Amino acid sequence: MESTTQKKTAKVSQLLESINESATLAMARLSREMAQQGLDIVSLSLGEPDFDTPEFIKRAAIDALDKNITHYPPVNGFLDVRKAIAQKFQRDNGLDYTAEEIVISTGAKQAIANAIYALVDPGDEVIMPSPFWVSYAELVKMVGGVPVLINATVDNDFKITPQQLSEAINEKTKLIIYSSPCNPTGSVYSSDELKAFADIILKKENLYVISDEIYELINFSGRSASMAAVPGMWERTITVNGVSKAFAMTGWRIGYIGAPKWIADACTKMQGQITSGANTIAQMAAKEAVSADPKVVEDMIAVFRKRRDLVHSLLLEIPGLKINLPEGAFYFFPDVSHYFGKTDGQEVIHNATDLCQYMLRKELVAVVTGDAFGDANCIRISYAASEDVLREALQRIKKALAQLH
Repeated sequence: MESTTQKKTAKVSQLLESINESATLAMARLSREMAQQGLDIVSLSLGEPDFDTPEFIKRAAIDALDKNITHYPPVNGFLDVRKAIAQKFQRDNGLDYTAEEIVISTGAKQAIANAIYALVDPGDEVIMPSPFWVSYAELVKMVGGVPVLINATVDNDFKITPQQLSEAINEKTKLIIYSSPCNPTGSVYSSDELKAFADIILKKENLYVISDEIYELINFSGRSASMAAVPGMWERTITVNGVSKAFAMTGWRIGYIGAPKWIADACTKMQGQITSGANTIAQMAAKEAVSADPKVVEDMIAVFRKRRDLVHSLLLEIPGLKINLPEGAFYFFPDVSHYFGKTDGQEVIHNATDLCQYMLRKELVAVVTGDAFGDANCIRISYAASEDVLREALQRIKKALAQLH
């Protein structure tokens, strides 16, 4: 049994104290705990497809088990899987990577972390368009880097401008991180927009880009554009992708990068000290996924588009919200600042965090505060749920907000 003295003297590291818990995972945990208490929680907090992994991918995993592919893999992944990923990059993105320029990791989050650890020194500045995925800033802080946020709002479809990027770059800037389609806004940068950014980036030596393309296939505007495909940017870009979102494989934990060999080698070195190679069975399943024609997930994408349109129509019925029409991913990121300063007679809503807690308490609906994504005026709503669940959730949100005056 832990003694009282141990409890008083026990202390975690300064590093751990300096970073925040993932807001999405924290809200999901709280929702589960409340549901376990018997409460009727409707959660739109996690970014996870509510589909099952396709059967042809599961069969590949079973086949791998039958073949006893259960021993340590190379740190950067099996050669045949890396070759399959390289072929996927060429087929879908027009990017030429060799197998030696591919690193397979335990999820895209580890792939991003590897790249940050490989490139960023203490004091280096890392630019990220805001809103951004929750872990970007915390990973940068973990290596002693300085997150530099460029604010974009719903009025500009949550996209930054070339001028904003140019003004943010200085002698300390080492890295730029962005996602397209974006988590949490669903915004998608076009090829022309990326070219405009590239013109600015290429003016500075030793400035690199992490292009997070994990939502690549969940794109309602056509084929996604890759930064590494812009002339001159292949040498400067770490392209991150994975199988979690498009193939409903979140639990398989497979992400990967394509990058110049010196960066890929550095990421392999980093990974070798943290997790070694990614799960062998999951790698073989991922090989089947990336080798498949992307058309195999078209039905799922069509469902997401239908849900997007449904949620958009329901959000438009709620007074005071400012929203865009996302072109990809499966999120809305409404500006809810209209409700700040209002009260239901019991509590005053000061910010998006207060509003999320209020809606969870009042109507048992869980969403995530935009503060965690770099915008304290917004909340993130995931529509990776059935239409019935979405209708119920939006009805509860509308009811909760109607009680604020």
